[in-house]
Amino acid sequence: MSKSLPRSPTTSHLTLSVARKALMSLATAILLAGCADLAAQNGSAGNTPLGTNTGTAAHNSPRLYVLDCGTITFASVAPFGLTDDETSVRELAVPCYLIDHPDGKLLWDTGLPAAMAGTSTPTPLPNGGGTFTYQHSLLEQLADLGLTPADIDKVAFSHMHFDHTGSANLFSASQLLIQQTEFTAAFEQADKFEGVFEPSLYEDLAQARRRMLNGDHDVFGDGSVQIISAPGHTPGHQVLRIDLANRGALILSGDLYHFRFNRTNRRTPVFNYSAESSLTSMDRVEALIKQDGAEFWIQHDKALYDTLRISPAYYD
Repeated sequence: MSKSLPRSPTTSHLTLSVARKALMSLATAILLAGCADLAAQNGSAGNTPLGTNTGTAAHNSPRLYVLDCGTITFASVAPFGLTDDETSVRELAVPCYLIDHPDGKLLWDTGLPAAMAGTSTPTPLPNGGGTFTYQHSLLEQLADLGLTPADIDKVAFSHMHFDHTGSANLFSASQLLIQQTEFTAAFEQADKFEGVFEPSLYEDLAQARRRMLNGDHDVFGDGSVQIISAPGHTPGHQVLRIDLANRGALILSGDLYHFRFNRTNRRTPVFNYSAESSLTSMDRVEALIKQDGAEFWIQHDKALYDTLRISPAYYD
């Protein structure tokens, strides 16, 4: 059953001078989109995996598949508003998620760039400052489930940064679910954001069928899969809420938080589009977690990710 949601905030815009300051060195900082804070072991209960059921046969409620779309390791966490002595963690997970609903399939985020796939040893990122690994491409992992991009009915991204849109062009035949503010920023005004977005990764979606969102959206019309507007990290950042029949309510964070420390201490990265909107979105999502008694997954949290069952196993 769909539940009422906390009131959606309105994205506030930075003044030009503040925006320029916030976006300084973003070409490097955006690559630092994650890491789990092992020093702040809060909110990890309830992540014990379910059984080892696999496959995408007919079923009556949503199933959630976690796919491994790479890892990134960095030397410094300073761009996240933290000091390097506040956490020793430098490795971040880059997951993708497939939601197999009785009425269709939704892909949430597409991981590191497809061209990086096939790398099992640490390899320098193109702009330096860190390394990546990405062993099996998203395309290969879908094939393991008997799926091709043509089988994906809908595609949505928490936001349009490079580590979330790396295989986006493969899904140009799917319906794109995107906030109007994110579409404007990423597709129409990317040059104004000084390296925040990499349009070549998702340019084929410019003419895709799309559903422009201006707030929350009930993806399949039954309340079981809901996109929740949570602007701040980018103009149209969003999180995903899923009702699983056996596991219960679950919220995927996007980049609302990167570290557990960010969550417990309400710290925002220096490169966020709007710190004010980020804090408002944090409050809203935390209220939703409390209201629903929902489990919450910080997507880049490597410590959490390492406890999860990876596709072809699933959660239901």
